[in-house]
Amino acid sequence: MPRVAVVGAGVMGCAAAWALADAGAEVTLHEQFELDHTRGSSHGRSRIVRYAYHDPYWIPLAREARDAWRELEAESGETLLELLGLVELAPSRELGSAPALEQAGVEFEVGPVEGIVAPDGWTTLREPSGGVIHADRARLVLLDAARSRGAEVVLGSRVASADDLDADAVVVTAGSWVRDFAPDLPVRVTRETVTYFRHDGPPLPSIVEVSPETGLHQMYALHDPVHGLKAGVHHGGAEVDPDDEGGPDPEIAARTVAWVRERLPGVDPEPLGSETCLYTTTPDERFVLERRGRVVIGSACSGHGFKFAPAVGRRLAELALA
Repeated sequence: MPRVAVVGAGVMGCAAAWALADAGAEVTLHEQFELDHTRGSSHGRSRIVRYAYHDPYWIPLAREARDAWRELEAESGETLLELLGLVELAPSRELGSAPALEQAGVEFEVGPVEGIVAPDGWTTLREPSGGVIHADRARLVLLDAARSRGAEVVLGSRVASADDLDADAVVVTAGSWVRDFAPDLPVRVTRETVTYFRHDGPPLPSIVEVSPETGLHQMYALHDPVHGLKAGVHHGGAEVDPDDEGGPDPEIAARTVAWVRERLPGVDPEPLGSETCLYTTTPDERFVLERRGRVVIGSACSGHGFKFAPAVGRRLAELALA
């Protein structure tokens, strides 16, 4: 039985441990903090799920991951996905996801959506199959599935080097600490700010807004099961050292408040509070999944990875067991 160590118990580490244990490996999952810490990238109650990508590369991976989430729901009895729909606001059809969705055969609609105010002349696209995943719940379901298959979890275990681990293979899912193991990776670590708002009506669909300058997502909002709405600026935070603790950026929070007031008139624009998470981003926002000797690198989520976790976990397991 191959012995595999996994470094980092965020959602990608839990997914890798699950996939490895499911494949029959002897798995030890190391986490430098406690399980539900807020220092990394995987905490929080909800994340956006969608097929709506401008780049069609992502859609098959999202479908594969969606099927796996459904399998995990069936196994655990937990509801993880809440498909409330996703609304994309884009300056033009070409800058949005419509061409890629058409190519992939994903259902979508174009036209105004009640309660969401788009800028004049922009395209509003609604993907009914989008929505949210209950993030904390999903991460724990993956962890429980790994443990039920024999994986061991070691907390308070900061691994300085793969050489310190007695294992046949080491899977590094260390998030913003990945450069401790692969200093050459071209990644930026930023501290991002999310802000919560009260919304007492029916849950809103997830919302993403495309930047006219870059063609990439710049603002987002999604359902939060406690307050009603969570919103933020995508890739708006400053570059940081992940070992330095820091709080929300008030300028980014203010920008988010102004956007919510303009786009979502039915939401109370008075913020209820803000929190932070770390993004670890590659230049093209794709993931690094590669083997270097006995070390397998699983990075970086680039601010949009959560939805893909089960599919990524299986790929990391294949690399570790090859």
